[in-house]
This record gives sequence, C-alpha cells and structure tokens, in this order.
Amino acid sequence: MDIVKEVLEKQQKEQQKYKPITVEKPLDPTIDIGHLMVTDPNYFDDEQMRADREKYVLDLTRDNVQLLINSVWELPTERVEESIVAKLPAPKAVLPRARKLPVPKPLTKWEELAKLKGIKKRVRDKKVYDPVLEKWVPTYGYQRYKAEKEKDWVLEVPQNDPNRDMFKEKRDLRIERVAKNEVARMRNIARAKKIAIPRTGFVGPESASSKQLITASNITKASTASVGVFQDSLPKEKKARGIGVKELMPGEKRKKKSVSLAGEKRRNMEIVSKVLNKKPKIDIDRAISIQKAEARAEREAGGDDNGNDGKKKKKQGKKSKGFGRKKPKGGQGKRNPSKRSVGRKRR
Repeated sequence: MDIVKEVLEKQQKEQQKYKPITVEKPLDPTIDIGHLMVTDPNYFDDEQMRADREKYVLDLTRDNVQLLINSVWELPTERVEESIVAKLPAPKAVLPRARKLPVPKPLTKWEELAKLKGIKKRVRDKKVYDPVLEKWVPTYGYQRYKAEKEKDWVLEVPQNDPNRDMFKEKRDLRIERVAKNEVARMRNIARAKKIAIPRTGFVGPESASSKQLITASNITKASTASVGVFQDSLPKEKKARGIGVKELMPGEKRKKKSVSLAGEKRRNMEIVSKVLNKKPKIDIDRAISIQKAEARAEREAGGDDNGNDGKKKKKQGKKSKGFGRKKPKGGQGKRNPSKRSVGRKRR
C-alpha cells in the first residue's frame, strides 16, 4: 500500500506542473481561426502585474493560446502522409495591407500588336551554329557582339570613297539602334505612368512643355543680327502665342498712337504750368561765399584807407612770414677760368 500511495503522489505532483486544457474567463475572447488570432477583451490585473510582470504575462499568453488550440482541434481533420491536418476556415477579421494590391504590368506597343494579331512569342535558342566561324555562338548578349566582331574582321570599302571608315559606320549604327531602343523603353514607361509626351523624344514633369519649346525657338530665331529676317522656317512650324512684336522684333517700328485734340491740349497746358510755376533754387551759402571773395579781391586791388598799396602790403606780409626771401643768383652763364669747378653747382 505504501508503494501505491507513493506512485499516486508522484503522479499528482507531475500533473500539477501542467495546467488543465480548460480555461475560464469572465468574458469570452474573440477567436479568428483563419488568421490564428485571439482578441482578449478582459482587463489586466494590476496587482499581479506589479507583483510579477513576467509570470503574469506568460500565464495570460498560455491561456489564450490554449483557447486557440482547443478551437483548432474542433475543426474537421484529415490525414496527409502520416500527419493529421486541420483545414482552416476563411478569416473573419480584415487586416490592412502594408502595400497596395499589385497592378498588372502594362503592355508595350509591340505586345499590344502581338495580342491583337495573335502573334505568339517565339522562343529562340541560346546558341546557333555559325558556318563562317565554324562554332556555336550565342544569339544575344555581349558574347554575340564578340562573335560578330571576330566574324567581321574585314569590311569592303566602296571604290568611289576609299577613305570611308566602314567600322565606324557600323559602330555608329549599333549605338543608334541602342539609343532608339532606350527611347522606346522610356516612352513605354511614360505611357504606363500617364505622363504627357511629345511626338518625338521624352519629356518628364521637370522638362519644358511643347509651348515653352516653341516660344524658346521663336525667340532664338529673332535674336540674330538680322532680327530673324534671314532665318529659314521649318515645314509646318508653329509660332508661339502671347509674344508681341516688341519681344520678337525689337528693331521694328511701333505703331503710332491715335492723337486726340483734347488730350494734346491737356498735355501742353500741363507743360506750360510746370514751366511758369517753377521757382528758382537759390543756394544762400554759395552766394555769400562768392560775395566775400569779390569783396576781398576789390580790397586787395584798391588798397586800404591810409594809401598803402595792397600788393606791397601783401608782399611785406609774405616777408614777415618768411616767404619773401630772394633766391641766390648764379653766374648767369659766366665761368671763372681760375677756379676749377669740382661738380655741378647746387642751388
């Protein structure tokens, strides 16, 4: 009996480690089996959250997952290769998409034509046999270009033009073909994004419009020395609207304005009134300085009241200040033969 009791106690302890599969909650959670999602509307227990947050969150997650597993096991099951599989129903909740739904790639002009005419895409072989090189060469790619270069190592030159570079012409044709394909690709992209494009070339949203290009062409044509008189026009060339003669033809004569008698009389009367009502501008400081200068000149020319000559007085004043000393006279061109001059005489 003691052994049986010990086994029962041991089994009971092991069962206590695992919680039962039945979970009871005040409010039933919403289970979406299609998304394998459980929404729990019950409130959190703040006391248990503060006491042991990790344990409380772990227990709460375990209960919700147990409810989800119970719902999955209620679904009809089937065996697939030694495995039991449950077929999930359609999801109930509508989840938002991170990106918009993929749009089918728009067809190019050639694809539209092929679809209309029923032309099927022909699958080309990756390599074909070239009898000239006597080996298999690729049908496209850079290896194909190498094979063509190896094949056309010599080209025939026309007799009338022996200096013609046939290799350069072939290279230019290849570059032109690549550029043409690139333009066609850009036009397909612009057409798919509904961007307005002209009949030739590619114009994006940051480029000039056709009207702006026509305006720039007309202004450029009129900016020559002849003001566009001798410039040839292209066939079916359009002229820009909204540009007058003054912008395009600066040297052209302007039209005379219509003159009325009343307007002419009014303008003449305004001119006369401006002339008659104009007051002379007098600079008083300048007039006083001119008058003082004239009085000083008369006083110096006529002398003072004692009869002294003004010029003499002026010279005496200069002497007193040290400006009236005479310069020493030289030999006036005569030399003394007895005296030998050492150098040039300084004055």
